[in-house]
Amino acid sequence: MRIQFKKQTTAIAASLLMAGTSAWATNGMVLEGYGPVAMAMGGAAAAFDNGTAAMMNNPATLQMGPEGTRLDLAVGVLGPKVSTTVPGFPSAKSGGTSYVMPAVGWVRKTGNTTWGVGMFGQGGMGTEYAANTSLAMGSGSDVRSELSVGRVLFPVAMQVNDKLNVGATLDYAWSNLDMKMAATGAQLGAMVNGMPSGNLGMALPQLAQAPWARIDFSNTSDYSGAAKATGWTGKLGLTYQATPEMTLGASYHFKTSQGDMKTSTTGASLSAPGGFADMGQIKVLDFQMPATLTVGMAMQASPSLTWAADIKRIEWSKVMRQFSMSYTSAGMGGSVSFAMPQHWEDQTVVSLGAAYRMNDQLTVRGGINMASNPIPNQWVNPLFPAIIEDHMTLGVGYQISKQTQLDFALSHASKVTVASPMASISHSQNNWQLMLSHRY
Repeated sequence: MRIQFKKQTTAIAASLLMAGTSAWATNGMVLEGYGPVAMAMGGAAAAFDNGTAAMMNNPATLQMGPEGTRLDLAVGVLGPKVSTTVPGFPSAKSGGTSYVMPAVGWVRKTGNTTWGVGMFGQGGMGTEYAANTSLAMGSGSDVRSELSVGRVLFPVAMQVNDKLNVGATLDYAWSNLDMKMAATGAQLGAMVNGMPSGNLGMALPQLAQAPWARIDFSNTSDYSGAAKATGWTGKLGLTYQATPEMTLGASYHFKTSQGDMKTSTTGASLSAPGGFADMGQIKVLDFQMPATLTVGMAMQASPSLTWAADIKRIEWSKVMRQFSMSYTSAGMGGSVSFAMPQHWEDQTVVSLGAAYRMNDQLTVRGGINMASNPIPNQWVNPLFPAIIEDHMTLGVGYQISKQTQLDFALSHASKVTVASPMASISHSQNNWQLMLSHRY
């Protein structure tokens, strides 16, 4: 039975060690919509006023809001349902089914200029598999991942003339990662990149014979991980009033420029059977979020009805070609590097939505978000199964008073099942966002 277990889990071991490369959300690593107004309309947001979430969508649309000051307080919940089946073993269900993402935005519009500040979660999820599942590989401990990616944004938008608005943001970005993962010793050894050093390097040949080996780094916080990285990025946007009824919009989100994601010097551990245990530092090298180009339009079909459509191109291939990680021992001394190919593909996302104003207080919204799975089947992994494709969305907006509004959105993604070389992975989602807005 032990021999059979090793054969069936070799490919799973490889995929688990790739998990640090992936930030799960819903369109690969990014949400299907930022803010409940955009989310309810399938993620379309390039060419109409969608509140302070425009900082994450198209900053030029901030200039489309009314004169004065606006404060948005929001919360979103990602609700994934993930299961992995290795042939010959019971299906393993992930216990990670709810991930909270708060957001806040503040902007002030004076004449032809709007500026502000905000904080938004860009993406993040995790999975949790129990110690008795096949993914733990007999190590006796659970397997889990939790990654969060967020930004503090400083936007400015300006009206150039009666038809053209432009906008930009400067974004302080961060990434946090927790991981507890298992692999066969042989698989771990096969991913060693370069020449290991020190006593750790001398111990690796023996470690390669172990039935399992673990690399763990994790803390107990829901909002930060054991491994952290920070950096900067930004975006540009514009809107153009093509006709009295039609507005065109476009935005470009630059690739992030973050440092290596790393733990403290003793924030990670490397372990194997027979009492092998070592403490050290993990570095996930050059983890970045991709550049994204979006073009869209909004059509005011009637005083009550608005149609919107966006097309988004996400350049995964430029940031997800290879995953590299290093471990530096603080105990026995020495270091080792690992490398694995990723080969993610660029992703095209189509967002279609509509909003209908029922009366002075109530607006209903609906939409669809259509995308391809960016991960080739042979590289998908159980810890970060970013394989979701299409979403159906709906929502409502309620004007509580002249100054205060409440918006809600719900998104459902039907189950997608992918067969990797040695496992079948299924993933569906139910997500929601709620936002309270106040103008003064």
